[in-house]
Amino acid sequence: MSKFHEKLKLKIDQYAHLVYSLTKDFPREELFGITSQLKRAALSVLLNYIEGYARGGGKVNKNFLKISYGSLKESEHLLLFSLKEGYLNQEQYDQAAKLADEIGAMLWKSIEGINDKSQIDS
Repeated sequence: MSKFHEKLKLKIDQYAHLVYSLTKDFPREELFGITSQLKRAALSVLLNYIEGYARGGGKVNKNFLKISYGSLKESEHLLLFSLKEGYLNQEQYDQAAKLADEIGAMLWKSIEGINDKSQIDS
C-alpha cells in the first residue's frame, strides 16, 4: 500500500473512531435514529475504502471509492444536523468537519487518479 493510501486509511479510521466517540453522548432516544445512522455512515467510509482497495485497481476500486465518498458526505450532513440539534458543540463539530474535509479531498484525488489512468489506457 502506498504512503498516500496508508495515510488516507488512517485518517478514515480516525474519523470513524471520532464519530463513535462523539455519539456516545447523544440522547438515548436517538440510539436507533441519528446515532445509528451516523455511526453506520462513518464506518461505511472506512469499510468501502478498504474493500475497494483490496479488490484491486480500475473500475471496481473506483466504484467503492465513490461509495466511500458518498458515505462521507452523508456523515458530514448528519454531523451538521447533530450540531443544529445541540447533540454536538461547535468544537466537536469543527474537529470532525476538518477531518472529513481532509478525507474528502484525498478520496476525490484517488477517484480522479483512477480517471486519469483510465484515459491513458484507452
